[in-house]
Amino acid sequence: MLKIAWSEKYHHGLPAGHRFPMEKYSLLYAQLLYEGTVKDSAYFLPDALLKEDVIRTHDAGYFDKLVNLELSALEARKTGFPLSKELIERELLIMGGTLEAAKYALQYGIAMNIAGGTHHAFTNRGEGFCLLNDMAIAARELIHQGLVNQCIVVDLDVHQGNGTAEIFKDDSSVFTFSMHGKSNYPMHKEISDLDIALEDKTDDKTYLALLDYHLKSIIDEVKPDLILYQCGVDVLGTDKLGRLNLSIGGCRERDKLVLETAKLNRIPIVGAMGGGYSERIADIVDAHANTFRLAQELYF
Repeated sequence: MLKIAWSEKYHHGLPAGHRFPMEKYSLLYAQLLYEGTVKDSAYFLPDALLKEDVIRTHDAGYFDKLVNLELSALEARKTGFPLSKELIERELLIMGGTLEAAKYALQYGIAMNIAGGTHHAFTNRGEGFCLLNDMAIAARELIHQGLVNQCIVVDLDVHQGNGTAEIFKDDSSVFTFSMHGKSNYPMHKEISDLDIALEDKTDDKTYLALLDYHLKSIIDEVKPDLILYQCGVDVLGTDKLGRLNLSIGGCRERDKLVLETAKLNRIPIVGAMGGGYSERIADIVDAHANTFRLAQELYF
């Protein structure tokens, strides 16, 4: 059975201006149940991560400033959120969700978080609506616990995973692969182990051919024990911030390619949501739901 991290608190602490498209979390939760893709027993309530789990990835001083709401005005502004205790509680639950989902993936082959993909969080700062980096924390914690030796982060959000690249720049146990819009945020890119920068209006055919080639090459070279998949749907042509031109069908084929490749190579995979900012929230939810539908269909 597909296991999915979910909490109603994934919405807590978000100011009114950020509740769309964050409504997608509860809408996706309900949609997957309504259509019968999963049963209620698929969902699990994650535990909030403790400081000791977080500071294997993030600077302890930054973590303390964050939880004590002591970031400077400039530091807080760069995150994009006004700080609150509810926001920090939300963040720590999301971090726990991806870590617990990763452990389920090691057991069942795949698991998901209905949030996460917070790839703009650096070792010592937050940016771009990301305070802590869930996929980095999960990878490092699993390595620390001896559950895996080598991971790949496959980041297919339209924005470069700059925080993830910075965190693992000197850590060969985690290979970072980011395929993103060349001209999109962040304007200053970090250096991943592999960056594929895409031109504006890149279409399904071009995108899928590049992904197929590079993903298979990376797996052959790295031979990972786990894939951490940032499956943002802001690659859609309808996305207000994306600048690429994938169709809903193309985005589904992207997910299918990644999941089938992981399954064929018997590599556990954990997915976290990433971005999605299409004008119609139905498009966002449908594109995200496809990832979960494929996970259930291909693995169970």
